[in-house]
Amino acid sequence: MYTVNSIRNVVLLGHSGSGKSALAESLLYMTGAIMRMGKNADGNTVSDYDPEETRRNISISTSVIPVEYNNCKINLLDTPGAFDFSGAVVEALRAADAAILVISAKDGITVGFEKAWKYCEDRNMPRMIYISKVDEDNSDYNATFSALREKYGNKIAPVVAPIWNGSKKITGIIDVLNKRAYEMQNLKRVEIAVPADKESVIEEFNDALKEAVAETDEALMDRFFEGDDFTYAEMINGLHQGVKDLSLFPVLCGSGVTCLGSLMLMDHIISLLPNPEQGNYHKATAADGKVEEFVVSAGGVPSAFVFKTVSDQYGKYSFVKVLSGSITSDTTLVNARTGETEKLGRLYAMCGKKSTEVKELTCGDIGAIGKMDKVKTGDTLCDPRKVVSLKGLPYPPACYSVAIVPKTKGQEDKIAAGLNRLNEEDPSFNLVNNAETRQMVLSGTGDQQLDVLVSKLKSRFGVDANLIPAKVAYREKIKKSVQAHGRHKKQTGGSGQFGDVWVRFEPQEEQDDMIFAEEVFGGSVPRNFYPAVEKGIQEAVQRGPLAGYPMVGLKAVLYDGSYHPVDSNEMAFKLAAILAYKEAMPQANPTLLEPIGALAVTVPESYVGDVMGDLSKRRGRPMGMNPDADGNTVIEAEVPMAEMGEYAIDLRAMTQARGSFTLEFVRYEEVPKANQAKIIADAKNDEE
Repeated sequence: MYTVNSIRNVVLLGHSGSGKSALAESLLYMTGAIMRMGKNADGNTVSDYDPEETRRNISISTSVIPVEYNNCKINLLDTPGAFDFSGAVVEALRAADAAILVISAKDGITVGFEKAWKYCEDRNMPRMIYISKVDEDNSDYNATFSALREKYGNKIAPVVAPIWNGSKKITGIIDVLNKRAYEMQNLKRVEIAVPADKESVIEEFNDALKEAVAETDEALMDRFFEGDDFTYAEMINGLHQGVKDLSLFPVLCGSGVTCLGSLMLMDHIISLLPNPEQGNYHKATAADGKVEEFVVSAGGVPSAFVFKTVSDQYGKYSFVKVLSGSITSDTTLVNARTGETEKLGRLYAMCGKKSTEVKELTCGDIGAIGKMDKVKTGDTLCDPRKVVSLKGLPYPPACYSVAIVPKTKGQEDKIAAGLNRLNEEDPSFNLVNNAETRQMVLSGTGDQQLDVLVSKLKSRFGVDANLIPAKVAYREKIKKSVQAHGRHKKQTGGSGQFGDVWVRFEPQEEQDDMIFAEEVFGGSVPRNFYPAVEKGIQEAVQRGPLAGYPMVGLKAVLYDGSYHPVDSNEMAFKLAAILAYKEAMPQANPTLLEPIGALAVTVPESYVGDVMGDLSKRRGRPMGMNPDADGNTVIEAEVPMAEMGEYAIDLRAMTQARGSFTLEFVRYEEVPKANQAKIIADAKNDEE
């Protein structure tokens, strides 16, 4: 059983393909947890076990990979690098106390690395940088390190020095603090002599680290200026403090294939990164509504945060980080969201898909609870003596929407049930039944995420589905006043039906519900039939004359008519009103209205021209530009929502995934005449 001081919770972040899963695999191998290393290309790594991950050769969800080394437990949280799965990254960030940002020596600083850095900045998260793939062709450690220094300044602190051969491929590394050199021979670490030409480099790096350490403490600073040497323990303590204070970011390097640098990385994780009591700070809302700092404490009453849920063929697991005290399978906790008491089920240590039952999870550790049906991702489980609710997970807003339809008619309920189950695992997407367009609309962060959901629907729930463009909710409106006569007369022997109305239809500026008024003189239509006339028109305005979209901005005035003392009834007057509506609308200069959205696009300055040009093609109207706190430009515009169906994908392509946007409905506006014919034709085709 590990104490809080001997646990490290570390999230692996970086661009897709930077080598995060390969790094996790090498750490498992070097600690004896696995006997042979899997490869992403072969779909047999511990991290990527979901069939969809295996098929696509990418990570889709966060995997928990515990590594035991030197009497410490390092919980690695291996996250997806593909931007469509950023919801899984958000979950891992909440459970981690520090981050390792993985950057490939072949690709340098990518947008995925920049996003990872921003995640850490936003959370004040301590971090180290691991330069991967240093032994591969076309890798360039020096160029990658220089780019990091140029972008992030002197806080970038190298704690290793590479050794390379004549072809610039790295063959070994030097631990700068210990002044010891290593290379890999048949996946085993072997100590070698420090090359003579590296002595000056080590001294230079050591002096730079010594200066960084001196800046963490005034007494050390005085000794530094006096030319004193620091002990190894002082250097480690100073570096640990610098990492915690975010005044330095250690840089290491290695290879996930040969395991070069893997043991050294684990040494530095243990010595430099914070334990859970020193790590992530949480805000909690108490029962009285007050927000307070939540202190992670081994001696506190038991509490745990549910940061991820897996609900698959292996069962349902609620992944938790224990934030105070410890929990066992018979611990009873209160779910702060529901107020209900939950007796915990079996507890597990997870490693990829493999679950190992454990008796206890201690403070700071990460594990899973089985079969907690009422517990959701984002829930806080607390001791009844101290019920607090931690802030929910800040999932990225869903910005890409499509309609989902079954390939076989009548399976809509199966789709909804399957997606509800999948939503337990991935709360970053949502499903809405749009009654107006009669479509199930699926919204998420991008096309890849939704494509994976469709694949999982088929593999897990046996439902074949297609994704098609979501329909736009247009409206119709008249532009001139007209008067119309509606008469419903039916004689079938015995009492008949008779209703007769004259109605004036007038356009209104406001696009609210239909306004009904009456100006009947002399009792030509008895008062008791007015509600029937209104009801008929209310029913009729649900379908406009052009394309069957709801009619807005309409006032209907009943001003004349006639009745029969025996044959008139409410149904007759309702049908007469509908006839009057149908008679009037084609003559009232009807037009189509489309929803307009307020768009805010955040992009680096260099992409502003491309984004503005694209917006003009979408009939967008720029409203202004402003800089934001991160040095980006926020472009504000109004744009027809019909033009925005693929915008999430197009903006990503335009800006190399550096752009983001929000879009909110503001009002309806008339569709340009040139565009109306196609909308009307499409609506008629849908009905056929």
